[in-house]
Amino acid sequence: MATDRQVDIRADVVQMLLEIVANEQYPSTTMLRMIEQLATPEERAVYARILMDNITSSTYPSIPMMRRLVALG
Repeated sequence: MATDRQVDIRADVVQMLLEIVANEQYPSTTMLRMIEQLATPEERAVYARILMDNITSSTYPSIPMMRRLVALG
């Protein structure tokens, strides 16, 4: 059973990862996978927006990143 602190740690980790991914053009797949495993539905929406921003801001968008975005749908 999760305690309040464990929930906070999960949320803190997801928030940290979202910030890193938002600032990296090509974030690590390990970080992306962690977000996908840990994120709540609300956090997944933020994650999807970050992926979309990364894709649309790139001259040569990452195909794996596009696949991840589509898989969230």
